[in-house]
Amino acid sequence: MTSPTIGVIGGSGLYQMEGLSDLREVHVETPFGPPSDAFITGVLDGVKMVFLPRHGRGHRFLPSEVNYRANIYGMKTLGVERIISVSAVGSMREDIEPGHIVIPDQFFDRTQGKRASTFFGNGVTGHVQFADPVCADLAAVLGESAKSVGANVHRGGTYLCIEGPNFSTRAESRIYRSWGVDIIGMTNLPEARLAREAEICYATIALATDYDCWHEGHDDVSVEAVIAIIQKNVATARNIVKASASRLDASPCTRGCADALQYAIMTDKALIPEKTRKELEPIMGRYFNS
Repeated sequence: MTSPTIGVIGGSGLYQMEGLSDLREVHVETPFGPPSDAFITGVLDGVKMVFLPRHGRGHRFLPSEVNYRANIYGMKTLGVERIISVSAVGSMREDIEPGHIVIPDQFFDRTQGKRASTFFGNGVTGHVQFADPVCADLAAVLGESAKSVGANVHRGGTYLCIEGPNFSTRAESRIYRSWGVDIIGMTNLPEARLAREAEICYATIALATDYDCWHEGHDDVSVEAVIAIIQKNVATARNIVKASASRLDASPCTRGCADALQYAIMTDKALIPEKTRKELEPIMGRYFNS
């Protein structure tokens, strides 16, 4: 069996994927505007891979400025079946120390509605199941791979997504901890929602860089501290991706990610505007005429 095409979205500090052969830079036009950057396609140990720096090369885009729809749309048009998101996060738990890896299985949205979070609209309405926002099959592979490369890894947990770009106030950090969340970041929503609508498996390698500002025994989070930890963690993240690629075969996802839209579209298909049909053909075209 051939392996699926894997997409990697690199977060803070991960702007390129080393080890790729047959490199090609691909510019994708989308109905939603330009993606964060050109997509880098290549092969990693025999596995087809597509890499995209979430914030663009040189880290040009704020979390709220990232064109998440264009990024996921581009991944879909390039044949990506599974997305590995690499993201820097703050730890909200004592035992998740800076430098540790977390593979979350839940998300909690605290963004402020500034981010386009769905492909639906413009004449087509749908509702996608999102109770379990992470592909458990892919998350399990990431967890096993993290362990195999010697990372301190935590399986499961809730990723709280805030708007940013500022870090939390001390009051916010304490309240978030009281909610029982495990890590805090600024980018994985709406990314995970859009991946589900695009019927792409999605899971996150979260790189814990700090204790936000709740921990009295540690300095408050700073860009300098985050960068220092990221530089140490990026190599680990790359190793996890590489180990995961070799573990992912062509076996179909057992969690239904590849058929997430099967019963989602509510609109009478005869009433969907032609322009919308054409624009969303890569995402949901197979359902428009079924």
